[in-house]
Amino acid sequence: MIQTYNEQRFIGDCLDHLAEHGISAYLVDNESSDDTVAIAERRLSANLIGIETLERSGHFALQTQLERKEQLAQTLDADWLIHLDADEFRVSPDRGRSLSQAIEEIDEAGFNAVNFLEFTFVPTREQPDHDHPDFLRTMRSYYPVLPRFPHRLNAWKRQDGPVELTHSGGHIVNFPGLNMAPRSLYARHYLFLSVSYASRKFGPQRYAPDELTRGMHRWRSRLTPATIELPSERDLRTYVADHLLDPSSPFTHTADVVGQSAKYPTAKRKSLRRRSARLLKRAARRTGLQPQARSGS
Repeated sequence: MIQTYNEQRFIGDCLDHLAEHGISAYLVDNESSDDTVAIAERRLSANLIGIETLERSGHFALQTQLERKEQLAQTLDADWLIHLDADEFRVSPDRGRSLSQAIEEIDEAGFNAVNFLEFTFVPTREQPDHDHPDFLRTMRSYYPVLPRFPHRLNAWKRQDGPVELTHSGGHIVNFPGLNMAPRSLYARHYLFLSVSYASRKFGPQRYAPDELTRGMHRWRSRLTPATIELPSERDLRTYVADHLLDPSSPFTHTADVVGQSAKYPTAKRKSLRRRSARLLKRAARRTGLQPQARSGS
């Protein structure tokens, strides 16, 4: 289940990626003003099973979107469901294994939900602009993110009763009898493609005022070109293949490398690193995850 608003740069690659991994998609578009829907419509004969329009009312309203996905979880004809954004690419950590194969194995083992470890891809000072159709090839610098565990527990086996997504902002699904798989899958998240792209994607004018009042969207609503500090490639990791993504020493926040939190003093950064290392060790104990030794910078 994909929610979109002006995602013409991402939606085609997102749907094609899901098709390659044996996953069908249903699109809820939030009144996009660009070519998002037109690009998606070309996939209706492939893996896209439907498109609907959700009224925007002038703002990004996460609560409304998640409530609609909770409804869809009861009506869509699917074995499993994934709450997905267009700028995310979910994958298996095993070489040569598709996402659908990985989920099928989880199902056969008796589990009904799976967590995803997040790897955030960003532009760098050396290569600041990837706002073009070939961004998947050119934007290869990333860092792992683990603010808590589980962090992205939002793929689950279809339930006979209702599921809950709104309480966690869509990160953690909840339903009676939830049995999380002991091993996490992976998610590549392309945060933004350039500083100018970020200024269009984020900012206080984008979000519903009542959600901002409740403290939602935090750093995203405060992000401006003036607060973005692109990292150096030397401080990130380089993508080679999905099965070689490195989850060790994760940051505790998506914006720990970019934006306001990039200005943390060194002591604060070290503290965040230590906390993220503890989180990863805790996740390893609970899931059997074996962090890879970090290579490169």
